[in-house]
Amino acid sequence: MKTTPESTPFSRARRQLPLILIACGAIAGALFLRDVLDFQALADNRERLLALRDAHYPVAVAGFILAYATLVTFSLPGATVATLTGGFLFETFPGVLFNMTGATIGAAILFLAARKGLGDRLAAKMDASEGRIARIKAGIDANQWEMLFLIRLIPVVPFFVANLLPALVGVPFGRFVLTTFVGIIPGALVYTSVGAGLGEIFEQGGTPDLTVIFSAEILLPLLGLAALAALPAVIRMLRKTPEV
Repeated sequence: MKTTPESTPFSRARRQLPLILIACGAIAGALFLRDVLDFQALADNRERLLALRDAHYPVAVAGFILAYATLVTFSLPGATVATLTGGFLFETFPGVLFNMTGATIGAAILFLAARKGLGDRLAAKMDASEGRIARIKAGIDANQWEMLFLIRLIPVVPFFVANLLPALVGVPFGRFVLTTFVGIIPGALVYTSVGAGLGEIFEQGGTPDLTVIFSAEILLPLLGLAALAALPAVIRMLRKTPEV
């Protein structure tokens, strides 16, 4: 069998290098940053962060988006605190836009690393397979938009899982970016608004209620949006169901 440049061990390792580096960064972050990027760290450094924002607003915005993107790329602990920080420093608006931009950039980088390292070959194998795997892949391809919106809207799906899965099943990059940016709007808006009220919470010595997204007034509309996103896929399935 002839060996192509793309099939050599060196070329395979080179393709997987970005994903390997991200995995190493994620492990290191889980080990060393778990107790650093938390709410108490934000409370302790809030005055310095506000001073930096007031003195160098454009730099603060760029630095915040870069830091948020890094957190998401390496799946580091502290993404929720980062969202709160965006609201605390920049208010609900434009803070929500900065949060969404950082999250989308980080998700896109992780998506591309996974696609380059594993996704293209895995998707090709699924396309070339037969039987149940082929049917699963065909079902995913037929409902990509709905699937992507659902995993963003339903708050029980971990963010890093929602970034990796689409890369492994051949989702187009542009579609992934668009559905990520739009799909995270509800959750980002909720947590950014909580962050915008942190000044009063800090003064009282309290902590924010991060379970607010699971309250009925927030969760029910999110589930309604998820059901709406899934409706086209359900309709297509019903149309394909043979009549008895």
